[in-house]
Amino acid sequence: MVFLFLFLFLYPFPTTHASSLREDAVVKAVRETSPAVVNISTEQVVERKASPLSPFFNDPYFDKFFKDFFEPGYEKKYTQKSLGSGVIFEKRGYILTNWHVVEKASQIKVILINEEIFNAKLIGSSPELDLAVLKIEAQRDLPTIKIGDSDRLMIGEKVIAIGNPFGLSHTVTTGVISAQKRSLRVGENVYLDFIQTDASINPGNSGGPLLNIDGELIGINSAIYGEGAQGIGFAIPINKAKRVVDDLITYGEVNPAWVGIKLQTLSPEMANYLGYTGENGVLVKETEPGSPAEKGGIEKTDIIIKIENEQVKTKPDFWAILRQYTSNESIPFTLFRKGTIITLAIKAEKFPLARAEEYFFNLLGIQVRKGEPTQTKPRVNAEPTGIAIAKVRDRSQAYNLGIKPGDLILQINETSINSFPDFQKSVASIFQKDTALLLIQRGFRGYYLTIPLENE
Repeated sequence: MVFLFLFLFLYPFPTTHASSLREDAVVKAVRETSPAVVNISTEQVVERKASPLSPFFNDPYFDKFFKDFFEPGYEKKYTQKSLGSGVIFEKRGYILTNWHVVEKASQIKVILINEEIFNAKLIGSSPELDLAVLKIEAQRDLPTIKIGDSDRLMIGEKVIAIGNPFGLSHTVTTGVISAQKRSLRVGENVYLDFIQTDASINPGNSGGPLLNIDGELIGINSAIYGEGAQGIGFAIPINKAKRVVDDLITYGEVNPAWVGIKLQTLSPEMANYLGYTGENGVLVKETEPGSPAEKGGIEKTDIIIKIENEQVKTKPDFWAILRQYTSNESIPFTLFRKGTIITLAIKAEKFPLARAEEYFFNLLGIQVRKGEPTQTKPRVNAEPTGIAIAKVRDRSQAYNLGIKPGDLILQINETSINSFPDFQKSVASIFQKDTALLLIQRGFRGYYLTIPLENE
């Protein structure tokens, strides 16, 4: 017995064998994927008013266009820095991350695991999906990550998050999938179909990968919800990201899916009249002539129950779900029609720019003057010239907010209006939204208004 003890003491097991016992699936997955995980550092130039004594304090129009003419120090500028994460998904240097990581960034730097630093260019982004694609120029092929299938996830399966929380680079956390298809409202944005996990996802983790136990990318971590929450993290399913990444690279944005349906809230009386006993659904009020909906076979008085696997309970649900798709996708609609449940595949298209004026009038109650000179006086630094308002529909949201014919629209959401094509492009970006932010000029004064859209 003494001899056996001395033998074990003097001749321990080889360390390579001990380490191989510790090298489980998590260790292997982290080792193989870490080279494709990057840290993202951004800088944003922020302007802040230094004095409330300016004669135009709190006037957005003069604040934007004439601030340089008044007292020195009217505004102070400072640089705000933030950190995030990303994942290389293509060897030429394309990186997937969250939109909120790079939002309004004036400079983006990407740091690889070997501490190489690259200037990155924002190729495309989707605020609605909280996704962005960056590009770095390296003189070699970069390590990439294996792409998994987020439609095959199981509640309770083990997952791994890698990121840059609080600036601590390549931090690894583990957990399990707690739930799927979570819907979150953050500010005015609604995000659908999130993966919920108990792996720690903190600020700085945003944009980093969520991996399955095989080291495959199954989600993009997003620390946009529940700051300070314990045991709750969320990730964007990778299959959702795969649907839009080509649009982000090719167009710089996601071309939203247009199907050409006008909707109506389904009242109990109408449901009873149509013989529908379900709890969810919205009523098709009309399909537009020549639209994907008409060509795909959707009819007036159909009740839309689901889009793919998502239940449609209300009109806002319908538009929120549709925002997850692009203009080149075939979208399954589940409908109730004359006592029967049917499914139709609707091939979405790009928004028809030629119908922008019609849509704008229907959505906001505002008719614009196409082709008319929009400014009688030049503005400094070639600022937006705007488009004139010809008519405001009685009792519309715009009418109730005091917008009048003759006012100028200088900006719609993030789009400055310098031409009629600018106006058309802005309408194409808001037709699925709940609200629109307009910068209105009347005389020498300008003001911002948030207007609910009358999306029928």
